[in-house]
Amino acid sequence: MEFLSRLTAIIRKEALQLGRDRLTFAMMFVMPIMQLLMFGYAINNDPKALPTAVISADDSRLTRGIVAALATSGYFALTHAASSEAEANALLQRGEVQFVITLPSDFTRRLVRGETAQIAIEADATDPTTTAGALGAVTEAINEALARDLTGPLSTHNARPGPVDIVIHRRYNPENITRINIVPGLLGVILTVTTVIMTALAVTRERERGTMENLLAMPIRPLEIMIGKISPYILVGAVQVVVVLVTAKLLFNVPILGSLWLLALATLLFITGNLAIGFTFSTIAQNQLQAMQMSFFYMMPSILLSGFAFPFLGMPAWAQFIGNLLPTTHFLRVVRGLMLKGAGFSDIATELVSLAALLLAVSAIALSRYKATLD
Repeated sequence: MEFLSRLTAIIRKEALQLGRDRLTFAMMFVMPIMQLLMFGYAINNDPKALPTAVISADDSRLTRGIVAALATSGYFALTHAASSEAEANALLQRGEVQFVITLPSDFTRRLVRGETAQIAIEADATDPTTTAGALGAVTEAINEALARDLTGPLSTHNARPGPVDIVIHRRYNPENITRINIVPGLLGVILTVTTVIMTALAVTRERERGTMENLLAMPIRPLEIMIGKISPYILVGAVQVVVVLVTAKLLFNVPILGSLWLLALATLLFITGNLAIGFTFSTIAQNQLQAMQMSFFYMMPSILLSGFAFPFLGMPAWAQFIGNLLPTTHFLRVVRGLMLKGAGFSDIATELVSLAALLLAVSAIALSRYKATLD
């Protein structure tokens, strides 16, 4: 009986303590629900409706039928009609389209003559998973279009093999090597994991050690405290970046085609933004355990919804909306654009502005939360 009495007392104590820790209690239910939603709805390794640009120098019934067949396949969303190859290349470079379909001016003429016509498809193959399904469906879609449109005197062309030569150019990663895409993405994930956790413990550590009162008593403004807390970790993040880039080049032969100065600028914005997010968590959490829980709660969507592990374009609209609110998403686009595509400033300007805007927004939230704790 004494054993049961003591055991009951301990269980009751733990239950009461768990009930008082509302943040931990809430995360016990929110975390599995969020995992189910992301893995059940947001994750898709066979993305459809990928943005596609078309360069058609031959506007005929046959070419229109082929373009319509590709759209009907579900993999291609015809979002741009490019007027030149330079415009199409710029769209690929900026990541606005995943494919460029080029129909030459002599396409119909060669097909009618019984010669082999040619279609060129350029794919942004930085992520092989994104393009694999679409490129696999191209041949069948085009053959169905030709079988439907090559009628009457032209029906004899269907009997011969290969009336159309489909030339596929896999840009930026022609060998479909997965690590070429994964390793640059790891830079963003590693920085997210380490920088957020480091500063998430900053203020809570002061509170648990009993030194918070001394810090509050000093004539220091919240902005100065935040800058002082995160500044040393910027150097730590910079060292991590150098280690990852050197390792990626030496061990995995990942290219760095773009400007290192642009990469440094984007990395500075990203590291500072993540440190500000961690500082915000530290002003909300009451102890280090809660700060760690909030950090892990933030890391899961940062990894799953940023386009690191799964194709970003394959996610539903609501998941892409959440992903665009995360600094990791924009940083991965910058890193992959600079390292794999040799992107210039104009190509990544939108992502840099997004990183800067997120940094300012998170810093404002952190400062307002820190002021609230002083009351």
